Amino acid sequence: MANLRDVRRRIRSVRNIQKTTRAMKFVSASKLKRAQDRVVAARPYANRMLAVLNSLISRVENRDHALLQRRGSGQILLVIITGDKGLCGAFNSNIIKAATVFLNQKAGAELSLAAVGRKGYDFFKRRPYEIRAQYINIMGKLAYEEAKRIADFLIQQYSALALDEVYIVYNEFKSVIQQRVTVERLLPIGEIEGLREQVAPRLDYIYEQEPQTIFSHLLPRHVDVQVYRAMLESAASEHGARMTAMDAATTNAKDMIERLTLNMNRIRQASITKEIIEIVSGANALAGK
Repeated sequence: MANLRDVRRRIRSVRNIQKTTRAMKFVSASKLKRAQDRVVAARPYANRMLAVLNSLISRVENRDHALLQRRGSGQILLVIITGDKGLCGAFNSNIIKAATVFLNQKAGAELSLAAVGRKGYDFFKRRPYEIRAQYINIMGKLAYEEAKRIADFLIQQYSALALDEVYIVYNEFKSVIQQRVTVERLLPIGEIEGLREQVAPRLDYIYEQEPQTIFSHLLPRHVDVQVYRAMLESAASEHGARMTAMDAATTNAKDMIERLTLNMNRIRQASITKEIIEIVSGANALAGK
């Protein structure tokens, strides 16, 4: 049985951990509010751009643009968005698991990766996959310029015929306690199902510029926005997952402290009882002489 000093040392250690987990919970809670506001603000713009593209692509017969060309699925790149840090429950492991399932399903193709976040990069660098690009330590202070840098790399690779398809896997933010792992195709851009215009009868538009000119401006911007939205969703999901995990860890630390305190009191009581028995036994022995 552990002695009293060991139990007290364990209680102090657990209390220190509890202070750390409680502080991390409050930090994630404060960051979550800002991240959630950014996600809510970005979604309408991203969804509307999808609707505009869906309308434009469905009306134009000549779709001769590099980002619209379908070339099969010989060379596939998967963009994996994870966190740079741990202590966020199953947040990173769920993304890695979904990415692994996707890669196994596409085993017949030439597969490569673009890792956004340290956790995904650290996992897949030990696997037999080519990592064409890695973006580390950008999720903490997420900026649109970083998303555009990633999107420009993807567009350049696809336009240069180095890729046939580009997919992205990330955690979509639903609520503080719920995130959904999502796999979406970024390139080639095609008509998006489920985003038909809510206009009846269908209207014809007169474009001020040629469709190819509109495509050349709108399609790259669409890729930028979708990458940025996915990163915002992932950042908010990470803060929510970390806040939930640290809240559970703080509660568990409290329960452990209570159990250790009870054990400490039992050891102390046993020690006091033993000393009393020894004193009484000594007194009885002296009285019998």
